[in-house]
Amino acid sequence: MADIVERAAKLSLNDQKPAKGNKKGSDAAPAPSMERPEFIEHRNRIFDELFQKQQEEIANKPREDIVITLPDGSTRDGKSWETTPMDIANGISKSLAKRLVIAKVDNVLWDTLRPLEASCKLELLDFESEEAKMVYWHSSAHVLGEACELHFGCHLCNGPPIENGFYYDIAVPEEFGRGISQADFAPLEALANKAIKEKQPFQRLVISKEDLLRMFDYNKYKVHLINTRVPDGTSTTVYRCGPLIDLCRGPHVPTTGSITAFAVLKNSASYFLGDANNDSLQRVYGISFPDKKKMTEYKKFLEEAAKRDHRKIGREQELFFFHELSPGSAFFLPHGARIYNTLMDFIRGKYWERGFQEVVSPNMYNIKLWEQSGHWQNYQEDMFGLEVEKEKFALKPMNCPGHCLMFGMRDRSYRELPLRFADFGVLHRNEASGALSGLTRVRRFQQDDAHIFCLQDQVKSEMQGALDFLRDVYSTFGFTFALKLSTRPDKYLGEIAVWDQAEKQLAEALDGFGSPWELNPGDGAFYGPKIDITIRDALGRAFQCATIQLDFQLPERFQLQVRAPGASEDTEFQRPVIIHRAVLGSIERMIAILTENFAGKWPMWLSPRQVMVVPVTSVVYEYAEQVKQQLHEAGLFVEVDVSADTLNKKIRNAELAQYNFICVVGVQEKEEGSVNVRCRDDVGTKAKGQTIPMATFIQQLQELKYSKSLVSKI
Repeated sequence: MADIVERAAKLSLNDQKPAKGNKKGSDAAPAPSMERPEFIEHRNRIFDELFQKQQEEIANKPREDIVITLPDGSTRDGKSWETTPMDIANGISKSLAKRLVIAKVDNVLWDTLRPLEASCKLELLDFESEEAKMVYWHSSAHVLGEACELHFGCHLCNGPPIENGFYYDIAVPEEFGRGISQADFAPLEALANKAIKEKQPFQRLVISKEDLLRMFDYNKYKVHLINTRVPDGTSTTVYRCGPLIDLCRGPHVPTTGSITAFAVLKNSASYFLGDANNDSLQRVYGISFPDKKKMTEYKKFLEEAAKRDHRKIGREQELFFFHELSPGSAFFLPHGARIYNTLMDFIRGKYWERGFQEVVSPNMYNIKLWEQSGHWQNYQEDMFGLEVEKEKFALKPMNCPGHCLMFGMRDRSYRELPLRFADFGVLHRNEASGALSGLTRVRRFQQDDAHIFCLQDQVKSEMQGALDFLRDVYSTFGFTFALKLSTRPDKYLGEIAVWDQAEKQLAEALDGFGSPWELNPGDGAFYGPKIDITIRDALGRAFQCATIQLDFQLPERFQLQVRAPGASEDTEFQRPVIIHRAVLGSIERMIAILTENFAGKWPMWLSPRQVMVVPVTSVVYEYAEQVKQQLHEAGLFVEVDVSADTLNKKIRNAELAQYNFICVVGVQEKEEGSVNVRCRDDVGTKAKGQTIPMATFIQQLQELKYSKSLVSKI
């Protein structure tokens, strides 16, 4: 044991960094799959030795009668250390057994071929269960890992399931000669499909830390994980399928044959443990399904998502771009800034209606503020620090501590509450370069951030107001949403009575809101319960943007207080509660979501290109400019095409640019003071527009803009 630990300690996570893959992929043919690495046989020898002992121990366990209770209350008889969940499924129906992905035993996920150990409650889950889906994709990740080892001769790192599929981080050896490219995808899929065809069983082995280090002594990444995550003197589990053995808690599908459709999707660079100071690795992504129809549907979904990619549309419509001289910070071009400002103006209007007061707070604070708030202790790695006159400062990653200073700048009376501060201040978070992704993961952003300071007995009404606010905003975009109440975690601060009262008020606010909601026990923040809101876009993808979070701790840390009702002396104060809330969340991220939701076809009120004026001939250029000026004065985004293109080409260009309205003007329109209007969302007007007097057209557009309709028709 000691020699293994000593060798592991000498393995630097920065030694011999593996080559990075090609950014854009390569069309070069992949090298033939490498000879089976020696470490595979090394692992198998140790596994076989220990697995045989484990099976002998199980065989010697006493068989006792047990009762298995199903979710409908019915029961099945069985034998401990012999009856498996798969046996129960087969006893119910062969079709259920065929669909079965995973079991839950007394609410704990359990391998379907693993014997039950005592009487229990049993659930049998197929792919439609979210938990089973994660298990299915986790097992598929192991199949991908098997293929990667055989093809690249690589060392595996982590291979988890994710929201849509799975990935494996791998260290490709230098002798492979290059990084990963798309040309490797087909060989990887062939190896994966071979493993699937072989119906390799997933075998679970409980193994000591000492044996783990012996089994994985060839792989410095696994050695690091074992030494840091498995306490001395304890055991954990590994799973084997075919030649692959990997450190894993499981559980897994019965065999690789449970996986029907398998595809490798993409590759990228990553870092071990997500730390840029560690080795650079290659990440290979995949997806799998229990039937080929689902795979076909998913590939169509990917094609549509690619067409809607906000980065692609952002370039095509000249909305925004990124530059290597300021990574993670978007440059919003004039048309993109129109969307950005329209969203902020939209929220500002709602603030005015709902009694919020907008404030402007500093971007940079002495770290003493962040130490007081607790962020420096827990969040400093994600903050941008700098030195000013030998003092440490940091750019703000959130607004709440600054708002606490604003609240505490003078004595407050309970009569001032609720006090609602709103702030569009610029925020900075030091995201790792590898995590940056378009507008969805940035370093510089703004939020529709607000903090409500209120008394404990005002929480329910303020929560109701916050929920109504988000419904008002999301319905304008056409989003549906789901609600979850996240309650007190195991590690919490404050008094249980205060938590119980707050959770009760949040539940009552949700009940009164009238929309379905779910309980998410134990998932609240340590400083207060919260309501999680998830929206769905036109493709059915889920995003969390809005936040409604109760906070008992910041008022304590900043000693915030208000003069209590009925106070007879200045010393009678009570502590307010803070509600953190945002509806759009990051405006950058919301623009990404909206871009993809609308596929670049912006509703008129949000559109950066509302009207294109197309003169038929140069004779009416002056009239076209007059039309533009009138529309501009009416507060509309309008442009004139005076290029040398043909009339049909101008109209087509405007259609492709997603102008909501195209106004064709000729001599007749000039004489009548009218425009011939083609509407993007009204197919009947595209071949031949309708002629409308200018005054009427302007009024119709203003009414449409004010209504914030999702359909641009007049």
